[in-house]
Amino acid sequence: MTALRQRMLEDLQIRNYAPTTIRAYILQVAQFAKHFGKSPDQLGAEQIREYQLFLIKEGRIALSTYVQVASALRFLYTHTLHHQVGIEHIPFPRRELKLPIILSREEVHALLEAPRRLHHRALLTTMYAAGPRVSEVAHLQVGDIDSSRHVLWIRGGKRRKDRQTLLPPTLLELLRSYWRWKHPRQWLFPGGLPDQPLSVKAIFLACRTAARKASITKAIHPHSLRHASAYYTTFQSLFILKIIGLGRARSVAVYGHRGPLSPVAVQPAVISLSGRLSTEHTLPHASPVEYVLG
Repeated sequence: MTALRQRMLEDLQIRNYAPTTIRAYILQVAQFAKHFGKSPDQLGAEQIREYQLFLIKEGRIALSTYVQVASALRFLYTHTLHHQVGIEHIPFPRRELKLPIILSREEVHALLEAPRRLHHRALLTTMYAAGPRVSEVAHLQVGDIDSSRHVLWIRGGKRRKDRQTLLPPTLLELLRSYWRWKHPRQWLFPGGLPDQPLSVKAIFLACRTAARKASITKAIHPHSLRHASAYYTTFQSLFILKIIGLGRARSVAVYGHRGPLSPVAVQPAVISLSGRLSTEHTLPHASPVEYVLG
């Protein structure tokens, strides 16, 4: 590791950046240096502009990756190199506001019932019922379940923020069945090794496998369950919007109280508090042995 990379790593750690963000920033700066075959401290505003144009015209990278590159370079030149490279020379692109793919109620029901393994069913149902992000559900611990208050703790979520979300009775019942079978000790959904959490890749695979078994042709991923949760329940309650970590402006714009996305008939008193697993979404009451375990 070069001295400059080590310095940037330490600067990121001092500012308490998330490990995933640190890895991403270091990688993007390394790619920038590799493109020119020079150390970043020998490059300036003109090379940054040239590299951004390269990414747009030839790199064909996703918008989110492009934003990540700009953020990494801004951090490098501002906090590590302390170069007088104006922020205007490392601009962010205009963000695109795309509407998410929303699963129908029938598709949500089919997706949650598709897994025959109790482990996967409990995992996907938690994502829909409680609305955590994929990285948050991967790092849930057994102690994060507060059954007496019917809440689920999300610790160290986006921007390192803790919050609580709702724990519907049907989800609690399913998680109890799952615990009696699996007996997880630390991580609620452990990975291949008991002392390691389930990987994000494994969660994506479980979701796509369930979608295939449910004959869902839409391009969905684990976050689709969070979108469905927000669409069918949380946008009707500002309290729930806050606790699952969705901003009001985005939620109104995407899931909205008005416009073509809004459900025709809504029952805020029922859906907003306990409707994530309503009667039409309730999983079959079965003991763990009735599922294909493994």
